[in-house]
Amino acid sequence: MAKKRIAIDMDGVMADLNQHYCDWYFERTGERVTKEQLHGLPETTGFPQEGIVHHFLHTPGFFRTAPVMEGSQQVILDLMDRYEVFIVSAAVEFPQSLAEKIDWLKEHFPFISWKNIVFCGLKTIVKADFMIDDYDKNLRYFEGERLLFTAPHNVHYEDYNRYDTWDDVAKFFAAQQEPAVPNIA
Repeated sequence: MAKKRIAIDMDGVMADLNQHYCDWYFERTGERVTKEQLHGLPETTGFPQEGIVHHFLHTPGFFRTAPVMEGSQQVILDLMDRYEVFIVSAAVEFPQSLAEKIDWLKEHFPFISWKNIVFCGLKTIVKADFMIDDYDKNLRYFEGERLLFTAPHNVHYEDYNRYDTWDDVAKFFAAQQEPAVPNIA
């Protein structure tokens, strides 16, 4: 029996970019902005110095140093027993991020094979049974089950089942009761 497939976004789902924006902003300006202050605002906005966060996205080292979203490592490792897991990132929008994202995954998720990493532009090409993402633009055209991972920029989305933490994601998949299938590398 083939495993069902899960596509998991990196930025905002595995990597806590919103916290990273706040940390980098503070380190560079001395002004503190919290994730709570960003609720309901488009991503990269809400900072007193307009455009600075967009600049971070093009700064070497930004993607490589992002903090890991709490709980993501263990839940993803556990999901790999029952599902075929692919990491799917629209990384080509920021070409300098490609190597940084690969290195970040090797450090924080060494159990994910390079064969299960997909860098693309639009995610409309992705075919899976489930997608975990923080953006409507990625979930809207996805044909499988859509899991919206909560982020400040999506707090007003109402069209998806929302998951605030990786513990919530784990509970969802535990309820799916897919049988464990041995990994064949």
